[in-house]
Amino acid sequence: MGTTTDPQKIEFTACHFLVFLSITGYDTIEANLAGFTDLLMKEAGKPVSGANMELQFGLMHLRETAKLELEEEVIEDNEERTASVRYVPIGVGVGIVPWIYPVVLGLGKLDAAVLTGNTFIWKPSPYSPYTALKLGELAAKIFPPGVVQVLSGDEGLGPLLTAHPDVARISFTGSTATGKKVMAACAKTLKRLTLELGGNDAAIVCEDVDVAKVVQKVQIGPMAFLHAGQVCMEIKRLYVHEKIYSEFLKQLVDLVKQFKIGGAGDTEAFFGPVQNRMQFNKLQNLYSEIPKQGWQVALGGIENQRSKTEGFFMPPTIIDNPPDDSRIVVEEPFGPIVPVLKWSDEEDVIARANNTNMGLGASVWSKDIDRARRMAKRLEAGSLWVNTHFELAPYVPFGGHKWSGVGMDWGTVGMKGWCNAQAIWVRKDL
Repeated sequence: MGTTTDPQKIEFTACHFLVFLSITGYDTIEANLAGFTDLLMKEAGKPVSGANMELQFGLMHLRETAKLELEEEVIEDNEERTASVRYVPIGVGVGIVPWIYPVVLGLGKLDAAVLTGNTFIWKPSPYSPYTALKLGELAAKIFPPGVVQVLSGDEGLGPLLTAHPDVARISFTGSTATGKKVMAACAKTLKRLTLELGGNDAAIVCEDVDVAKVVQKVQIGPMAFLHAGQVCMEIKRLYVHEKIYSEFLKQLVDLVKQFKIGGAGDTEAFFGPVQNRMQFNKLQNLYSEIPKQGWQVALGGIENQRSKTEGFFMPPTIIDNPPDDSRIVVEEPFGPIVPVLKWSDEEDVIARANNTNMGLGASVWSKDIDRARRMAKRLEAGSLWVNTHFELAPYVPFGGHKWSGVGMDWGTVGMKGWCNAQAIWVRKDL
């Protein structure tokens, strides 16, 4: 894998498709993965636990994807003819990766692209380029020259790649606003593309749950505070039935109060700072709305003094039952702040959960599994969960509906996005 910061030096190998993904390659990455922990903590703002979790998931993604195969599919087979479909490489693909999960999201594009026989250009975010560049140095020992390249640059690099005539496919993960620009640019040369964009995930908690158990399950992973709320598929709107609302809110606040915020190297920290000034400024603007709009604050809400001296730290904040048209409900905050909202009628809460342009993920929590599945199937999102949220696997596709994306990543569904389908007809009666 070559690395460069000069977009003029890219040598697109549009006719050079190589599948070179062996167990030796994975072992090389695994042997060096631990050395990335410190780098990932520093550039992504993650605590030790968060960095290790991402690195281990990235390695698992490589191993599990390598087990997948796109076989020729026989659609019809009789005495007269057969009809089948096979999947062939699409050409040069580009993966545009955000700063939130630079390892997992980058490797999750690379493995599918190369395994299906394409050449691949990895464009990391200018906010977190170093981990990708170091992976590029490792992969140079694994792949033949030109199969995979890491290309780092400023905000002008993305438009250059999306406009380049030799690029056949773009796989973009990032904001909805930027995704629209990517889609418009790809249309000029009819590039294939996948967009995994922002989310505003709703979680609906029914009245029959064990409150203490669900508070723990909701909070210790998928809630708004993992990685300081900077994860697209976290819970962003928490709808709790009115019969258990007060107790649920109390236990939630008590639990979140225990979270420790810390910087890189703090082994006890639950989450670290906001990753960059751009996002920090957006969150400051959102937090300033709290007193202006009169939102009831169950926890937090006041800017942490550490942000003035130590970094972009924002306090975990819980808003108590704000109006449905509030910014905190309508917009994706992408920070450690979440609204908790009451509901009483099933039809109404489903309509409220669906009342958004976003459709990345959604969940329903109930002891009645049949009821929860029925409710979940009515939610408009690419990933639906029952009694869990933000549960992912490399062999299960994920992506968004509505403004949360186009197409799916991961699994064989995601691999097909890196291919052109070919229908093959064979007559047997000559």
